[in-house]
Amino acid sequence: MTAALGIKGHCAHCDITFELKPWQLNAIAIEEPFDCPYCQRILQLNCPVQLRHFKALDRWALVRPSMVALTCMVLIVALVAEWLGLISVIGQFNISLMVVLLHCLVLRYARHRQRMTLDLHVVSPALPIEQLARIAGARLSQR
Repeated sequence: MTAALGIKGHCAHCDITFELKPWQLNAIAIEEPFDCPYCQRILQLNCPVQLRHFKALDRWALVRPSMVALTCMVLIVALVAEWLGLISVIGQFNISLMVVLLHCLVLRYARHRQRMTLDLHVVSPALPIEQLARIAGARLSQR
């Protein structure tokens, strides 16, 4: 998920929007709750639509390298076609200009699709605080 930059989380309890760290993105991906860095409440993404959009970010990871390869190939083909006399210099310039414009537009759209703000809701812990304190104490005493 390192390709997915610009993903923010919005805590429903403290009403603060913050940039999500990679470990928080991993927790959201495996649907595991995590602590809010500001109010220390346990947060989780509950909206199935946002979860589907979040998991679809993997599809956008290869857009940039594939667009670079496509742009380079079209520029090389246009250069060779002009060199062989199949198209004119103006035609080669127009093809090059169009492919660079298309490259910029596709990357801008991909960047736009990768930026999102996830609404994170407070989740009540499954165990009471007393049990959690005993478990934490037992784990600390094992060290």
